[in-house]
Amino acid sequence: MSIMTMMEIGASGLTAQRRRLEVMVSNLVNANTTQPQGVEPYRRKDVVFSAVDMKNPMGASFGSMFDNAVKGVKIHEVVSDQSDPVMRYEPGHPHADERGYVAYPNVNALEEMVNVMSATRSYEANLQAVGMAKDMLQRTLDILR
Repeated sequence: MSIMTMMEIGASGLTAQRRRLEVMVSNLVNANTTQPQGVEPYRRKDVVFSAVDMKNPMGASFGSMFDNAVKGVKIHEVVSDQSDPVMRYEPGHPHADERGYVAYPNVNALEEMVNVMSATRSYEANLQAVGMAKDMLQRTLDILR
């Protein structure tokens, strides 16, 4: 595996985790939004990752069998959580139904914050891996000088 491939793999992880973080922030922002009666409330979104082959930019190499085992990551799709909305009894709310209940999004702020922390840690790990690959490349260039 080349150093450039390592950087591409790390970059794919950075991109995927950044997008995951964007989706989770959207969930948090919409956690307390409501809709008029008859309109479905916001549904929590989640990101589904899938592994992708990384192309070797230097062509075939001695370790091509190993290179084929190396995978990056991409976002396969963003799915909506189909669980029921949270119903709260608020008869004075302008979006309350005839029984006085308001439908709130199925977003658990605590769960979303844990997911945000997980995405942040994953992002940092990918950033560190890219940094290490960059350092290896720099040291190789220093040796060649």
